[in-house]
Amino acid sequence: MRRPIVKAIAILVVISIIIYSSTLLAGGGSAARAEPVDRPLDVSGLQNMKGSVNPGSYDAYIARYSKDSRPEKDIVIQGEDFDKAEGISPTITDDLGDGTRRAALTGETGSIEWTFQVPETGLYNIEISYYNVKGKDSDMERELAIDGELPFAEARSFVFSRVWKDATQKIVQDDNGNDIIPDQAEEPMWQSQLLRDSNGYYSEPYLFYFSKGTHRLKLTSAKESMAIDSIKLTNPPGPPSYKDLMKTYIDQGYQPADQVLIKIQGEHAAYKSSQTLVAYNDRSDPANEPFSVSKLRNNAGGGYSWRMPGQWIEWEVDVPKDGLYQIAFKNHQNYLRGMSSLRRLYIDGRLPFAEANRIGFPYSSDWQFKIIGEGSDNPYSVYLAKGKHKIRLEVTLDDLAPILRATQASILQLNNMYRQIISYTSTTPDQFRDYQLEERIPHMVPLFREQSSLLDKIASIIEGSSGKSNENSALLHTLAYQLKDMAAKPETVPLRLESFKGNVGALGSWLLTLPEQPLAIDYLIVSTPGAKLPSPTASGWGHFRSSTQSFFASFYEKYDQFSGEDDGGKSITVWMTSARDQVQVMKRLIENEFTPKTGINVKLRLIGADVVLPATLAGKGPDIALQMGNDTPVNFASRGALVDLSKFADFGQVKQRFLPSAIVPYEYGGGVYGMPEQQTFPMLFYRKDILDELHLKVPQTWEEVYTLIPELQKHHLEFGLEQKPLDMMGNEVVTSNALPPNPAFAMMLSQQNGEFYTEDQQASALDTEKSMLAFKQLTDLYVNYKLPLTVDFANRFRTGEMPIGIMDYTMYNKLSVFAPELKGLWEFGPVPGTTGPDGTIHRETGSGGTSSVMFEAAKDKESAWEFLKWWTSKQTQLDFGRQMEIRLGQSARYPTANIEAFHLLPWPVRELKELDVQSKWVRGIPEVPGGYLTGRHIDNAFRRVVNQGEDPRESLDYYVQYINDEITAKRKEFKLPYRK
Repeated sequence: MRRPIVKAIAILVVISIIIYSSTLLAGGGSAARAEPVDRPLDVSGLQNMKGSVNPGSYDAYIARYSKDSRPEKDIVIQGEDFDKAEGISPTITDDLGDGTRRAALTGETGSIEWTFQVPETGLYNIEISYYNVKGKDSDMERELAIDGELPFAEARSFVFSRVWKDATQKIVQDDNGNDIIPDQAEEPMWQSQLLRDSNGYYSEPYLFYFSKGTHRLKLTSAKESMAIDSIKLTNPPGPPSYKDLMKTYIDQGYQPADQVLIKIQGEHAAYKSSQTLVAYNDRSDPANEPFSVSKLRNNAGGGYSWRMPGQWIEWEVDVPKDGLYQIAFKNHQNYLRGMSSLRRLYIDGRLPFAEANRIGFPYSSDWQFKIIGEGSDNPYSVYLAKGKHKIRLEVTLDDLAPILRATQASILQLNNMYRQIISYTSTTPDQFRDYQLEERIPHMVPLFREQSSLLDKIASIIEGSSGKSNENSALLHTLAYQLKDMAAKPETVPLRLESFKGNVGALGSWLLTLPEQPLAIDYLIVSTPGAKLPSPTASGWGHFRSSTQSFFASFYEKYDQFSGEDDGGKSITVWMTSARDQVQVMKRLIENEFTPKTGINVKLRLIGADVVLPATLAGKGPDIALQMGNDTPVNFASRGALVDLSKFADFGQVKQRFLPSAIVPYEYGGGVYGMPEQQTFPMLFYRKDILDELHLKVPQTWEEVYTLIPELQKHHLEFGLEQKPLDMMGNEVVTSNALPPNPAFAMMLSQQNGEFYTEDQQASALDTEKSMLAFKQLTDLYVNYKLPLTVDFANRFRTGEMPIGIMDYTMYNKLSVFAPELKGLWEFGPVPGTTGPDGTIHRETGSGGTSSVMFEAAKDKESAWEFLKWWTSKQTQLDFGRQMEIRLGQSARYPTANIEAFHLLPWPVRELKELDVQSKWVRGIPEVPGGYLTGRHIDNAFRRVVNQGEDPRESLDYYVQYINDEITAKRKEFKLPYRK
């Protein structure tokens, strides 16, 4: 009798907690809440402060021409009238859009140039009319030069967005009744864009100075193809103030539309600027439309994905009559505490009034209404004629933009000063030595003072009239105080370098998050001005009922099931070991592509990587497992658990999808037991600005590296060398499985034409002369050249103290997102090589990756093989990679092993060329039974030499014995031939 009583008590306790939580969440349900206040920031005077402007930036450029006039007459350059092209053969076409325009179709490489006359000296905006032709589904990017030179640093990159929409307006649900996120389809169309900063650091379009006379304008392709109709030098009139607009409305006799209230769901956007802006499920309030206590419903638009400057979402509304309307958005802005998420409002492609340039959505923990206007008591009215209209919200930084520019300038100057200081003190100064830095670097103290004043000013702007320190200003005050104190006591600077570097690094991280302006939209309402709006939140009772229903639904809903039950036809079971996002994308691809075309049902499950082996041994394993580490296939195959994929008749054709090196880790006993999914390899990353400053060249050979390292060390800078593999986001792989071989050693061994194992795979080959030379080459870099043992490459690359290093190419993903202020200042290329007898530079490297495997216990091996072929095909890998980038951003760019799919992912042209060059030198690292100790013992030998000063040859030879003992033991266990 006790168990039922205990269960009943437990349920009552849970219900009580739900009731209490619901009451707290709803705030009582009926209590009036103060309307959150949108507080614009006063940034006046910030731009004129010392240290707030970078030399070569747009701020410095426009300051030279601030007194020049802005001519009213437009200058139009037709796209087809170009007079020069390099590295490209532009095509003149009139087949785009409605066929009424002639345009120059430019490719993703090369440059195109126009010559034109300017009749009047002055400042002009530049507007480009373009068409987003089909490409790799990423935004177009161009560099602009005027008269052969970049006008300012930001002109290196102008981004032109594509236009996207939901592929279908129909709500599609999975087998469990959950809404599926709709696919995104590109909508090609003509667009006109004033050239402006894609990062949003300048809220207004750029101005360009042209003197009277002949000029040349050149656009260089950096990414994607684009058709150009025209280029216009213009100074368009700004929108009127709302006050002036209302005068016009009154003069025209416009009246409020009577008794109209139109609701448009936020998830039903007509168009959007990015594939990432998809509908999503929000369960934070039962009043959200639509809502389910147990099912996933796509009931909101925007959210955290809608946070970067320049991103926009556009909705379409059909109004029944002419008249004046108010616009309100039911929104959730619980991301930026104490601040507003900023948007720019367009109606039918135009700013209706000047105030629409900045619409602030203030912070609130609850859903709320934002009525466009000066508070809910004074809404703005806009005139809409009967028919369809477009309402667009675009992310803007507005008053935050000067703060971001000044902070970015401060970070770059402080990092530069840090490098100057460590050139005298090193990164580990002697605490008993006076370095006399104020005399060696005379501008150090003045720079610290001006940067301290600048950061204090920024902090006071963020705090506003309250003057109270908050989470956004505290760090600024800390660094400002430190700089002021170091200026007053310069002799203490060497002892405070570490904390100084940490504070500047923290400021860089703060700079990354500040531009993010997330906002969720449940729905928008276009209505009669002053119309009564529904409550944006549910009552306390509504929260309680919803929470209770959700609690009981948790007993029968299958939240971890991603596929339906077997329908009696062909069926296979597939396990994935990654995360929910990846599984959801895979499920959608299976349901849309694989099952309809093959008739094979797939039972998809998400499990932990450490579950696969025990489940297989217990006879409970899947037919196919995805995303297995490189060591897994041979480990399972040696136990007879996997199918030899090379036995399938068309395997020879399928393996052509990959580099030969990608197959190597999965070969065993003459068979192949895995299909490559991902493949990664090292590249050489370098800061162009710092190498140019030091007059150093990018090394092509190891001899040049040995020359470069001392030159860097003269300035207390370091060369970075990867020791552990990275994942696709550039982070160190953390695994409970075998430690992979040191990537740097694998690179040096490959360049010596050495091998990890003997030809018969019965013993280690690390006791050969080639292996010994490679191991000594590696350890000498640490013993003789003092390379650091631990490498926080992303942070140190950002500060500049490690301006060059060899890292997995996925580090590109991390740096592109992690250090946006370095855009254009760094590149990557092939790794340094070893010069052969014929003069060829051999740049061989090892590689890492993941694979898919088929288990011997699979009942329908032909169906499983069809799935593996589909999963590793070009289109599936491409679709999966693009979807992951849509969901998680550029940092999650998928390192597919499929060669064709890899080339169709949105890599910039230059980077893709460099990756192609290096990929031709990649060599796979074989796996053998017992080989899981190889990486571990290479690491043991390495540390014995570097930490204990042992002889490299003796140390490696010592551990080779342990490797061979393990290989022999495993071969005996599996009844394989072994060396006696």
